[in-house]
This record gives sequence, structure tokens and C-alpha cells, in this order.
Amino acid sequence: MKDIQLSVLELATVVEGGSAREAINTTVAVAQHAEALGFKRIWLAEHHNMEHIASSATSVLIGHVAGKTSTIRVGSGGIMLPNHAPLVIAEQFGTLETLYPGRIDLGLGRAPGTDQLTAMALRRNNMASAHNFPSEVRELQAYFENDDTDTKVRAFPGEGLQIPMWILGSSTDSAHLAAEMGLPYAFAAHFAPAQFATAIDIYRKNFRPSPYLQAPYIIACVNVIAADTDAEAEHLVTSLYRLFMNIITNNRSGLKPPGELPAFFYHPEVQAHVKNMTACTFTGGVDSLRRKLSYFIEETGVDELMIASHIYDPQAKLKSYTILTEAIRGIE
Repeated sequence: MKDIQLSVLELATVVEGGSAREAINTTVAVAQHAEALGFKRIWLAEHHNMEHIASSATSVLIGHVAGKTSTIRVGSGGIMLPNHAPLVIAEQFGTLETLYPGRIDLGLGRAPGTDQLTAMALRRNNMASAHNFPSEVRELQAYFENDDTDTKVRAFPGEGLQIPMWILGSSTDSAHLAAEMGLPYAFAAHFAPAQFATAIDIYRKNFRPSPYLQAPYIIACVNVIAADTDAEAEHLVTSLYRLFMNIITNNRSGLKPPGELPAFFYHPEVQAHVKNMTACTFTGGVDSLRRKLSYFIEETGVDELMIASHIYDPQAKLKSYTILTEAIRGIE
């Protein structure tokens, strides 16, 4: 089995009774801990109008995390490009790359990262921008690659910088685009695993080598809840189950502490939804995780695992990453 890279996805999730500042401080602590463990990158996700997620100003938070670390790559998982003018993103990420050279990633998605009304507030009179996603990705590439001093609109800083760009997705549409453009592909299996296998198959079969990438490269974002014992991990994962249950019922709240799940959780329809959303969720102690992840890596052939860990207690969250690292290192 090939060596697998490990990375982190963070939303700066606010826990029940906590604050945005505390969530951001926890994100920094996770980044520093992941760096010490040898993780390759940490990405921050763009969401809007969500009271309990503190990563809405994604570029700002990337700069903060990069400034508190020294070697780990820091990037977006992702920037929802239809919410922004490509020129603005070129300038923002050009600035980040100038400040932290060789450490910035630019992951791009087409979803709004929010509800329809908020998307309208973000995009103003440009609500069709999601349909222009491929052309806007190419426009963004052009700003970074431009070397023509006669071009009327240029990105400073940004021009000439080699910032890795990724296509993010939770469906097969993004797989076709990433393959056509010869870009690396990151799939959101941590909340939308249903089309994961089909999407990565499409990506591999249709991949066209490009100046950016010569062979397909796939990140699978998955949930991992690790603890000293399987029983403890199953206790901790109840916070994640509550999170998904609240998404399904549109009853958003801060991340709740682990504990007994309400009776409503066991309603057949809710169970079916949660089961579908958690198909790529891995829990357990070292041995259980090693077995589960070894099978997943061998079956999918992914190049990198990006880990989302919705754990209420910050120390338990850091410990989960340590145990995960031990499990991965033991895979032969």
C-alpha cells in the first residue's frame, strides 16, 4: 500500500456555550498540533450566515493560522468562487502566498456555502455565477499566470505566483471539471459520500495531464473520531451525530457535548439520512482505526486523507489526531 498523506479540514466550529474567539483559538491549536504530527496541510472552509461556524472570512483566517504555524500548508477547503470576483481572490491569495511563500493552497468550490437568501446577499446581481464556475476558475488561473505588461487588469500581488489550485466537490460535476483541467481533486465525503466512488472513478478515467499536474491526485475528506478505546470513540461521535441530526431538521446549534442521543435520532427517516451522511466516518481506538482506514485506502486508492473531527472537548480533539497518526503509521 502506498504512503498516505494526512491533512485537516477545519470550520472553526463553535461548541455549545463557546464563542467564535474560542473556536478560532482551537483551530490554531489544531493546526499547530497537526504540524507537530507531520500533517501536510490544514484547510479552512467558507460558510456564511451560520452562527456556530467562525470561518466565514476564510482568507483572513488562513492568514491568521499561517502566521501561527511555520511549515504546514494552509489553504481553503474551499473558497466558494461564485461568491467572489476572481480578481479579488487572486489578490487575496497572492498576498497570502507573498507573506507565507510555498505554504498556501487554493481549493475552489461552486456551492454558495449558505442558504439561498444569503447567497443573494453575497452575489448581489450575479446569481448565475455558479454556472460560470469553469470560466471563473480559468480567469483566476490567468491572473496568476499573466506575464503580459500590456494586460489592462492584473492581480498584484498574485501575478506569477505558483499557488496550487484544487477543485472541490461533493458530486460528479466537479469530477469532470477537475479531470478536464488537469487539477487535483478533493471530495467532501465527510458529509456527502453518496457519489464519492463514482466521482473519483470519473476523475481518474477522464484526467488530462496539464502543466499543473501530470497524474490524478485525490483527497478524500472523511470524519475521524479516535480515542483510547472503541467505546470512548463511540461516545465522542455522538456530538457528530447530533450535528448531522440538527442539519437534517434545520435546528442549528453549537456543537453539543457527547451523550445519550434523543429518541428522535432513532426515527427511521432520520437514521437513514444520518447513515448516508456518515458512510465515510471512522471511529475507534488505534487498532480499529488502522483496520478500517487500511481497507478504505486500499479500496479507493486515494492519495491523501483530509480529516474532519467534530469533537466537543478541544483536548480530546487533539488527542484524536495523535491516535489517528499512530494508526496510519502502522498500516503496511
